[in-house]
Amino acid sequence: MHEFPVLHFNNGIDIDISTFFAITVTCLVVFILARLSVRNLSVDKPSRMQNFMEWVLEFVHNTVASTMPLSKAKTYVSLGMTLIMFIFVANLLGLPFGIVTDHTEEFSLFGQSVLSDARIHELHDQGKHASIAWWKSPTADLSVTSALAIMVFVMTNTLGLTRNTKHYLKHYIEPFWFFLPLNIIKELSKPLTLALRLFANIFAGEVLISTILMLGVVGVPLLAIWQGFSIFVGAIQAFLFTILTMVYISQASVHEEH
Repeated sequence: MHEFPVLHFNNGIDIDISTFFAITVTCLVVFILARLSVRNLSVDKPSRMQNFMEWVLEFVHNTVASTMPLSKAKTYVSLGMTLIMFIFVANLLGLPFGIVTDHTEEFSLFGQSVLSDARIHELHDQGKHASIAWWKSPTADLSVTSALAIMVFVMTNTLGLTRNTKHYLKHYIEPFWFFLPLNIIKELSKPLTLALRLFANIFAGEVLISTILMLGVVGVPLLAIWQGFSIFVGAIQAFLFTILTMVYISQASVHEEH
């Protein structure tokens, strides 16, 4: 049984250390990839990294352009690149390895008990090992995917109110005014589905990997197959989150009819 180390602060904020580490690494990886892709730019002899990032940029541009007029798409390409790169890297971080430590006595971090003696005895009574997991994909944490979805929700509605005010407000009472409650529920459901879809797919994948690891040597071929499939799932989920974000932005701030 893996416990995740959580630090509790007096202001009511709890920080999951494994998630914090993984988010930090994700940001560093994305930053390094971005810097490497623009280093030594060349028109005649582009590097492999430059070619790859140009392909990604073109893919993202086409994705954004598929949701809104081409003249408007240019504004949101940077956002699309950031989302798809961050989410894709975050989805994959939990695949290569896991950092887990076993404990037989209370473990404290920064003066706070992360794994208490009572919890260790409880797990032992259930026939389980007491261990702390220090690493996982950030998107396997609902708080991370919820934060991403809330940012998209706030940004989308802000753009709708500031750039397309009349038509944005009008769509809440279409096709008839008494559809207002349903349209509000529809808007509120968007961040919920964004967060849950991403979280559920990545979390389920990591649970399955943990289950396969329990099989020992027998599970090695299955683990290799599943990790390959998980890369595909991670890419699909990054793409879905990005394109849905662009669709929501387009509906709110670009299109005059929804």
